[in-house]
Order: sequence, then structure tokens, then C-alpha cells
Amino acid sequence: MLKLHHLLSPLPHRGVSNVVTLLPFRPSTASGPSRRRRRRTRAIGGAHSMAMRLLQTHDVSDLCIGKPALRWLLPSSTVADAVAELDRGATAVAVWDGDEGSPVAGRVSMADVLLFLCAGDNLASPAAALQATLSDLLLAAAAPPPVRRIEPDASVVEAVDSLLGGAHCLVVPVRERWRESRGELCWLTVEDVARFFLSSIGLFSPTASRSVSELGVVRPPTLAVAAGDTALSALQLLRAAVASHTSVAVVPGGLFPHRLVGEISPSSLCSSCDVSAAAAIAALSAGDLLGFIYWGTDIQSEARLHAVRSRLRRRNLHGMVDLLLYGGVDPSSSSSSSSSSSSDDDDEEEGKNCVATSPCGRRGKRGGMFSAHAAMREEVIACQRKSSLVAVMVQALAHRSTHVWVVDDDDEEGELVGVVGLLDVLRVLRHHLL
Repeated sequence: MLKLHHLLSPLPHRGVSNVVTLLPFRPSTASGPSRRRRRRTRAIGGAHSMAMRLLQTHDVSDLCIGKPALRWLLPSSTVADAVAELDRGATAVAVWDGDEGSPVAGRVSMADVLLFLCAGDNLASPAAALQATLSDLLLAAAAPPPVRRIEPDASVVEAVDSLLGGAHCLVVPVRERWRESRGELCWLTVEDVARFFLSSIGLFSPTASRSVSELGVVRPPTLAVAAGDTALSALQLLRAAVASHTSVAVVPGGLFPHRLVGEISPSSLCSSCDVSAAAAIAALSAGDLLGFIYWGTDIQSEARLHAVRSRLRRRNLHGMVDLLLYGGVDPSSSSSSSSSSSSDDDDEEEGKNCVATSPCGRRGKRGGMFSAHAAMREEVIACQRKSSLVAVMVQALAHRSTHVWVVDDDDEEGELVGVVGLLDVLRVLRHHLL
């Protein structure tokens, strides 16, 4: 008779026992949901450790591959020297003495230059302000955003902690095998670090899939100006926006004080304008400045430039008129420049000569209606409170922005609720690793 152990025993093999031991069946005391919960907890814990291992094993140099060396100027260089470097295509200029062991004193962009030209006595004499030193420019900002140096072999976690600890941006020595160093540095920004996190966002689940409202990263829109207020009234707000990697919201005021009309962002001032945009800031309202920045020259440019010149002359800001027309370069004509002429005929002639060189037309912005509402539809990036963290990251980085505005889910007109910055996103993801 065939017995059970004959069926369960393997074929005999020389030197190996063919006895199979039957263990008693013990059913699990844990329910199905409990087992799934334990598996999910183990998976989350594994993702946490993998994320931390990823950030600790990758050096800062991995984020700098292919980055060009930054352009720098001595602290004794003039603001005009920095403008020349920015006009050649630099996104920013480092204020540095060139010594490999010395710190970088600051970072100067076109937004910093425009804020400097529109501040205090510089408003009346922008030509003299352009001859000031870069040290003077940094001192004019009461608390210029700090620039910190970090070594290329530092971990990505160290870079994140430096940014969260108050550094506006980082400089990293260029050390690549295929490229001779020669004491060069490169920029490492919040966007660079956020892009690296996004490339491995799956390791930050489930935090990355939660809404920005649930994670508490929506900050109130404290940096806001009414469209009818002068653009000059937003100077301090713009300085705060530069330091916090955000921008200044433009709201209509009146009956709809929290409705988002547009934004004046430091990045748009850097990418769309040249130094002569300081004249527009001095003359226009915040709402009119939106159209000036985002639409540049258009079919109505002559009338627009004429209006700006007229306002500047009424305020005796003749130096700003020259800045508008000549970009800070001394007029090559006689001593009777545009600032000394106030007739309509001269204004008309100047407009014909300078339409092609309006402050925001030189950097290639498309033409169109001079409208703040149109500027909002084309330029402002917004999400809702229920948007996930990863969706906001994708949205910001796809538009090369450091922030995303948050509007009300239920309001068709898009009432402004707050703003989410990439620095807030990095803070949440860093906390995910703790």
C-alpha cells in the first residue's frame, strides 16, 4: 500500500537523506489589513532609507556636471561693468576677488541693478549710480542674500541644509576630470537642487503625492501690491522677493483685493529687461509695469514711450529719460540731450528713434497688447490647494520658476490664497528623511 511519506519524499540521492519532515500548519493570527499595513510600513521605511542613501552617496559635483563657470567681478568694479556682463548673457555676476580660498561677497543680477537704480538719490541721478562700485550696491541692500561656498565632494544633504539654513545660492569649485579647473566656480541654485529631487521623487512617497495644503507649505501672499499703486512703492517687496525666491503679486484692490492680476518677479526682470527698465519702474504703476515687462515693444510703443517720458519729465527725473532712451550710455549728440527737451515734436522724434530699444524689447519678448490681464494669462503660474507636491514641482521647474501661486479651488475668478516656493518644497522633502 502506497503511504503518504512515499509521495512526499524526493528521489533518493547518494549521501543525502530522503526523509521529509512534515511541520504542523499554524494559521496566521494577523488579519489581512494588518499584514498589508505592515508591508506598507516596511515599504515606506525602505523608501526613506533609499532616499537618504541617494542624497548621501551623491556629491554636489553630480549636480554641477556641464555647468559653465560663473562670471565674476572685483568688488571695486562699477555697476556699469556688471551691466555689461549681464548684457553679454550672464544670469548673474559674482562679486569676488578671484582668490580660490576667499568667499564670494555677493551675487548681482539685473533685478539687483534695477532696484539699486530706483532707490533713494540714485533715482535722480542714475548715470552716477552706474559708476558706483559693486560694494556700494551690496551695502545699499540692508541685508543682501548670502552666498555660501560648498565643496564639490559634499553630499546633496549638505547642500540642502545650507539653502534651508539661509544661503540664497551656493558656489561650487569646478572640478571635472575632462575640464581644467583653473580656480573656477559655478552657481548651484534652489532650482538645481529641486530638479535633482524631482528625478528621484518616487523615493519620497507618499509625501510627494500629498496636497500642498495638507503638507502646510502654502504661505500667505504677504508680498502683494495693488495694480493702481506706483511701481516704486513695491521696491521693498521686490527686495524681499529676491531674498525668498518668490515674487510680488499684483492685485486689483478695491472690491476684489485678493484676486490675482499678475506678478512682478525678479526672474522676469532678469530675463526680459535691461537697465533702462528702471525708468519704467520710476514712471509707471504696478499694473502698467506688468504689460511693460511682459509685452515689450508693440504697435503702440511710440505712444507708450512718450507717456513714460512725459511722466518722468513732470517729476524732474531727466536722468531717467536718458536711461530710457540710451540705456545708461551718454548720448553721442550735443550737450542738449533728451532731458533738456520737452516739446512734443522732440518727443515724437525720440520715440521714432527708440522704439526698437525699449527697455523690455531688447531681450526678445513677444509683441502684443499692453495689458496686465493678458500678461497674467500668459505668464503667471498658479495651482490649487489640492494640487500634489510633485505636481507643483513639475509646474515650477517646467516654467523655470522658483514658486507657484495658489488660488481658490472654488472661485472662478481665481482668488489668491497663497504661494508655494521651491524652498518650501525642499524643506518638506528634507523633513521626510528625518
